[in-house]
Amino acid sequence: MRRLDTDEWSGLVMLAVSVAVAGPALLGVVDPAIPRGWWTVLFAVVIVALLLALFRERPDPAGYGLFTAAVVASWAVVLTAPHMGLLPVLLVVTAAVSVYLVPLRVSFLVVGLNTTVLAVAMALHGRDAVDALVTVGFYLLIQIATVLSSVTLIREQRLRRELSEAHIELRAASALLTESARTAERLRISRDLHDLIGHQLTVLTLELEAARHREGEQAREHVDRANRVARDLLSDVRLTVSELRTAPSDLTAALRQVVRDLPDLEVTVDVGTDVHVDEDQVAALVRAVQEIVTNTIRHADARELWIEVAARPSGVVLTAVDDGRGYRELVPGNGLRGLTERFEALGGDVEFDGADGFRVTARVPA
Repeated sequence: MRRLDTDEWSGLVMLAVSVAVAGPALLGVVDPAIPRGWWTVLFAVVIVALLLALFRERPDPAGYGLFTAAVVASWAVVLTAPHMGLLPVLLVVTAAVSVYLVPLRVSFLVVGLNTTVLAVAMALHGRDAVDALVTVGFYLLIQIATVLSSVTLIREQRLRRELSEAHIELRAASALLTESARTAERLRISRDLHDLIGHQLTVLTLELEAARHREGEQAREHVDRANRVARDLLSDVRLTVSELRTAPSDLTAALRQVVRDLPDLEVTVDVGTDVHVDEDQVAALVRAVQEIVTNTIRHADARELWIEVAARPSGVVLTAVDDGRGYRELVPGNGLRGLTERFEALGGDVEFDGADGFRVTARVPA
C-alpha cells in the first residue's frame, strides 16, 4: 500500500473538518430544507467526489468533472440548510482543494461563485443584512487565505523537488568527475612506470646479458643471479602497470555520493563485492541512478527507494524499486528513453515495471 503524499493528507484533513461541521444536520440536531435523506446524499456526493478527484494520479477531464460535481453539490448543501452554523466551511474546503485540481484562475472563480452562493443562501434564509454582509465577507477572506496558503505550499514543494533534482545532478557530475580523474591518474602512473622504470630495467637486462658472455665462472654466476632479479623486477613492473590500467572503480562510493543527503526520500544502495565494471559502465550506472532518483522524487510520491547492483552470469544488473504510486500505463519520457539508449549503446537493456511501486532493471553485459 503506497503512502499518502502531503497534498492528499491535507485534503483528507479538510474533508474530515467538512464532516464535523455537517454533523448537526447529519445527526438530526437541525433540519435541512429538504428531506434529510436527500440532503445526506448531496453531502456524500461532495465528500466522495472530492476524494476521488484528490486521489487521481494526475489532472484529467474525469478529475475536473468530479471536482465540478463536488462544487455544485456543496452549493446545494449550503442553500438547503437554513440553520447552517459553520456549514459554509464546506465552501472553504472546496476552494482550498481546488488549488490541487484546477488552474489558479479557476480556483479564484470558485471562490467568487462560492461567495455568491453564500450571499444567496443568507437572503433565502432571512438573515439580517448586516449579519449577512459580515458573514459573507468573513468567509470570502477565509477562502482567499486558504487558496493563497495552498498555492504557497505547492510552490514550496515544487522548489524542494527542483532543489533535490539539482542536488542529484551535481552529485552525479561530481562522482563522474572524480572517477574520471582517478582513471586519468592511474593511466598517468602506468605510463610513467612503463616509460621510466620499465625502460631502465630493460636496459639493465640487456647489459647483464652481454656481461654473462664474458670470461670468468665466478663473475658469470653473479651476473646470472642479477639477470634473474632484473627480469623479475621487469615482470613485476609490467604486472603493476596492467593492474593499474584495469583496477576496479569504486562504484559503491560513486552511487552513494549521488543519493546522499536527499530530503524526504530514503535511498538504500547495495553493490555486490563481486561487481567489476569499467569506466563507461560506471558512467552508465551513475547516470541511471541519477535518473531513477530524480523520477522518484518528481513523480512517485515515494518514501523509500532500494537500489541494488549485482553480478550475474550474463553481466551486471542494476535493480531499483520504490514504494510509491507506480504507473499502470507507463509512457517513458526523455529521461527514461535516454537511460535505455545509454545501456543499449553498451550492449545491454532496460526494463520498467509500474505495477507495484516503480521498478527499473538495467543490465550491462559482462
